[in-house]
Amino acid sequence: MEDQRRIRLAQRVRSIAPSATLSISAKAQAMKRQGIDVISFSAGEPDFDTPGFIKEEAKKAIDGGFTKYTATPGIPELREAICEKLRRENGLSYSPQEVIVSCGAKHSLYNAIMTLCEAGDEVLLPVPYWVTYLEQIRLAGGEPIFVECEKSSLVPDLNALERAITPRTRLLIINNPTNPTGVVLSEETLAQIARIAVERDLFVISDEIYEHLVYEAPFPRSIATFPGMKERTVVINGVSKTFSMTGWRIGYAAGPQEVIEGMARLQDHMTSNPTSISQKAALAALRAPSSVIRDMVETFNTRRKLMLSHLSEIPEISFPIPQGAFYVFVDFSRYCSGRFAGEPIGTSEHLAELLLEKAHIACVPGSAFGMEGYLRFSYAISEKAIEAGMERLKSFLQRIE
Repeated sequence: MEDQRRIRLAQRVRSIAPSATLSISAKAQAMKRQGIDVISFSAGEPDFDTPGFIKEEAKKAIDGGFTKYTATPGIPELREAICEKLRRENGLSYSPQEVIVSCGAKHSLYNAIMTLCEAGDEVLLPVPYWVTYLEQIRLAGGEPIFVECEKSSLVPDLNALERAITPRTRLLIINNPTNPTGVVLSEETLAQIARIAVERDLFVISDEIYEHLVYEAPFPRSIATFPGMKERTVVINGVSKTFSMTGWRIGYAAGPQEVIEGMARLQDHMTSNPTSISQKAALAALRAPSSVIRDMVETFNTRRKLMLSHLSEIPEISFPIPQGAFYVFVDFSRYCSGRFAGEPIGTSEHLAELLLEKAHIACVPGSAFGMEGYLRFSYAISEKAIEAGMERLKSFLQRIE
């Protein structure tokens, strides 16, 4: 007789929402395996190969037998290289004891939130936000407090930020450049956020993973460089986006030594060290001159301009011009309120489903990022695919009443 018992999963797992970005990508891949020509604008990773010199260092590590455990926070030479990178590019001075290497920036974020957030603490989360921030806050027992953005720029509304602070507020998470909008926060905005953090005694987690992917904008300044901020900021970064190393799973965090030591204790009992081979590859990446990624950034900029050109031809949509990352976040409220084949669309999720099913293009609904009515498009795909996908989008939208 078949066992009818159901496995009872822990509430913390049952409450986790699946990653919308990964879910959409998985659906698109499944359709492709069925022979359907799907063009995916849902990608959250560069479509370039990891540079050859980085792969060579990984091969040397394997051939040299560098395949054992390392220290939990990472090998000393990699932590030193991270300190040098932060000095050279960000004007920040850290010791290796103030740096930890983890299994990707997502892992670094989780470690930081778990280390700093007590159950019941409020965590300020500017909207729109990257999908994972919300779930990690909840896993830590924190209470996410959503901070409104300015409608046209999608930059955090600083007045709303101040109003959201209560005696229970512990943390603020910022992302610069921003996923999903591609917006780069100005020095003026960062200075005001820093002022608020110092005056109201907030700790800040600053996700800077897209810092090298900027176009027609200055290199983003880290909020940790502002007066009074280094001692109340954990800087999160990694090699995934800059060097097209998403699968290598190397991220890092820099912050006050007490916080970093807490993150290391947590990591001791979760993953231990990041992959030894990937650490050697990341070391080669961080020691390389910034010129090695110049071609990739220029290619992204060309694609960005191409996508913006197509989107500008679509009536009744709006979006801030992205200056960083590789996303455009578009307000499709007019189309969400329309009808397709006589049936109301209603939500960005439904619109994204229709685009995938009927037009065979994949994008991520804004509801996943806390903003209904929007869609996120990634230009981490070829120019040919952008051209074809944008034409499909325009053709489909003409069918919406």
